[in-house]
Amino acid sequence: MAYKVLIPQDIAEDGKKYLTDRGYKIKMGSGISVDSMVKDVENCDAIIARTALYPKEVLEAGKKLKVIGRHGVGVDNIDIKVATELGIYVTNAPLSNANSVAEHAIGLIIAVARNMIHCDKELRGGNFEIRNQIHGFDLEDKTLGLVGLGSIGTLVAKKATYGLNMKVIAYDPFVNQEGVIQEVELVDTREAVFKNADFVSLHLPVTEETRRSIGKKEFEMMKSTAFLINTARGEVVHEEELIEALKLKMIAGAGLDVYQSEPPEKNNPLFNLNNVVLTPHNAAHTKEAAQRMSLHAAIGVHEVLSGQKPSWPVNNPKG
Repeated sequence: MAYKVLIPQDIAEDGKKYLTDRGYKIKMGSGISVDSMVKDVENCDAIIARTALYPKEVLEAGKKLKVIGRHGVGVDNIDIKVATELGIYVTNAPLSNANSVAEHAIGLIIAVARNMIHCDKELRGGNFEIRNQIHGFDLEDKTLGLVGLGSIGTLVAKKATYGLNMKVIAYDPFVNQEGVIQEVELVDTREAVFKNADFVSLHLPVTEETRRSIGKKEFEMMKSTAFLINTARGEVVHEEELIEALKLKMIAGAGLDVYQSEPPEKNNPLFNLNNVVLTPHNAAHTKEAAQRMSLHAAIGVHEVLSGQKPSWPVNNPKG
């Protein structure tokens, strides 16, 4: 009997074809509520997970469940501890969207430096003289500070260094100087990034230690001319304190792709601020990245179900 793979949220054809070509049966989900997935996961051997939540109830309902292939990188929507206890592998796709997110981060840096969104709104309203009323600035020789230097942070560093002639400093306690390009200066403390950078770009996961770890104290450290860029996770920033910092001009502005709660409430104060550029958590949503995410998630599923060691394991349920 063929293994059955549940897909609660649709993915690109690349991943589905990879599975069907290898004899797997695909079951499209009926919804992404916990109740829907509890019903759908019955008799399924694997799940390809996107943004829906995968709590204990869903995992325990999957009596035959052996692997969850994450369509993307972040796994904070999956109860990894319970999955491990139940013997369920979780894999992800860390190579699938790194370049797409890095390009988006660079785009936000350029957008905030040149006041692009504000100027766009003013011009559409008939104010051509906005060109003389506010001025952007060059990025060359400015300092980009990175908090987190994994695959995405490293790509941002390379693009900023070689493409924009920026100086790059970075803090990552899990990286040493030998592991980064020589143009990037690793600093010993996170505070050094916030104090010295003209742009602070966040590239760290959500953990108990990082959740809401960036707030008023960090904004007070930053230059009043500096910008915060977040393409990581909204939960790492204390959003209310960021809003206050933007209102009081403690920092010059922000470029955000992620939010404390998603989707943000319609009355979120960020929507009324001119010194922030907002995108709808779509940094990884290029056609190419979607294809890679679907394929790499499917590869993780196949590797586990065919008895291979997964290329991108998140846990080790077999000890």
